[in-house]
Amino acid sequence: MLPDRRAAAGEAAGAFRSTALRHPWLSSVLGQAGLAYLGPNLMAFSERLAALFKAAGFARPSGPIDTLLSYVIGMSTTEAAWLTTVARSGETEADFIARLMPAAQQAAAAHELLAEGYAEALTATTDPLALRDEKFAYGLEVVLDGLALRLNR
Repeated sequence: MLPDRRAAAGEAAGAFRSTALRHPWLSSVLGQAGLAYLGPNLMAFSERLAALFKAAGFARPSGPIDTLLSYVIGMSTTEAAWLTTVARSGETEADFIARLMPAAQQAAAAHELLAEGYAEALTATTDPLALRDEKFAYGLEVVLDGLALRLNR
């Protein structure tokens, strides 16, 4: 996939994530109604993705579209649920994490690699939003790498 098309797919994924986080109910509606029934904006978005993946060389763009949107919907559903939980706590996200971290460390103590990860998390200075953005970007890169490999087969 050419860099400009890859960047466009990444921007589309980021825009969908932003929409899903602004409207946490969206994921449940997608699960009930499916992508085909959500109106002209989603259809136009899907058409742009289809054109993008077709131009990239995918004979059938529905596969890459489904893969990309499944990743974004999965990540944004989890993220929206997390943010809802944080909001209900009345704490900032950083304070909420700090309060939960001792219990997480205790649960992971008997698991060497997990305990190591939680120990690293304690020393991280990254703010929660930056960390969530980083996790999303990492997974998106993996998905786009996989799609590029499929295209080159």
